[in-house]
Amino acid sequence: MHIAVLKERRADDSRVAATAESVKKLIGLGHTVAVESGAGIAAGVRDEDYTAAGAKIGSAADVLSGASIIFKVRAPGAVELATYPKGAGVIGLLDPYAAKKEAAAWAAQGVVAVAMEFVPRITRAQSMDVLSSQANLAGYRAVIEGSQLYGRAVPMMMTAAGTVAAAKIFVMGAGVAGLQAIATARRLGGVVSATDVRPAAKEQVASLGAKFIAVEDEEFKTAETTAGYAKPMSPEYQKKQAELVAAHIAKQDIVITTALIPGRPAPVLVTEAMVKSMRPGSVVVDLAVSQGGNCPLSKPDQMVDVNGVKVIGFTNLPSHVAADASALYARNLLALLPLLTGEDKSFSPKWDDEIVKAAVLTRDGAVVHPALKDG
Repeated sequence: MHIAVLKERRADDSRVAATAESVKKLIGLGHTVAVESGAGIAAGVRDEDYTAAGAKIGSAADVLSGASIIFKVRAPGAVELATYPKGAGVIGLLDPYAAKKEAAAWAAQGVVAVAMEFVPRITRAQSMDVLSSQANLAGYRAVIEGSQLYGRAVPMMMTAAGTVAAAKIFVMGAGVAGLQAIATARRLGGVVSATDVRPAAKEQVASLGAKFIAVEDEEFKTAETTAGYAKPMSPEYQKKQAELVAAHIAKQDIVITTALIPGRPAPVLVTEAMVKSMRPGSVVVDLAVSQGGNCPLSKPDQMVDVNGVKVIGFTNLPSHVAADASALYARNLLALLPLLTGEDKSFSPKWDDEIVKAAVLTRDGAVVHPALKDG
């Protein structure tokens, strides 16, 4: 099977869908790999690295010629899509919840679109879990970005001239990104606290040495889906939690928000009043800004100054750590590939497999995923 690896067209994404390491493994599995020239430069992978691993280097047109599968990080635009061969598999982060119109175009082009975001979070799919691999890096980077904007020291420092107090860092949402943010903030020496509506998060937060902040009533005890996601909470609970959080945020130096509900707008966790209660020089980092934001003041990839408090929303923090993000993403794709490959090494998805069923958006010229169908 011929696998094409293209350079990302989006200016805000420095990642690449294959590394020299993954290319070598793909070729070892009996596939051929062609990489568009310059595809990996921003992620620290040179054309010669790909060549040494056994890949061919060429233009986008050369790479796509005869391709059975196209590895991407982000969804293709209309111009790029028009160059894809009919029947090819397109594997990437396709933003499926917001891709109804795009899915129709993918179907019309005749490609098999596979959204890595829809890979189910089950035990045998852990190595394919792109959301987790990228969220880990986003959580880490959120603390680094927040600390840089903070403008003061994060750890406590004792000097002859006096003591510098440790920064108070509050992480909202203790999923993969949140837990990594907690761990990173602790490593930097901050006084860390965190909140989440899922009961299981309390023990996880405590295990990382952070203080757990939440209204722990009866609703809280059942606030998690079987898939491990947070459930939407009642207005009554949200009010009680908001009061507790508001009092806590007023004392914090850095607040990092990570709360997302798949397919829905991000819940508002940090109000304008809460931001204004923070002291000048404090920072709010909103990782949910691409879905509306956990703070209504945040703007995508912009910094907003609110009485000296800096509010910034990041839409693609993994790209700020492009080399590591690409390496993890490439391994996720490599793990998924056997489910898309026949015994003769051809592109032959195992259509009845639960992972394939969950991730395939288009097939045979039609939109097949229930979440994207009309009606």
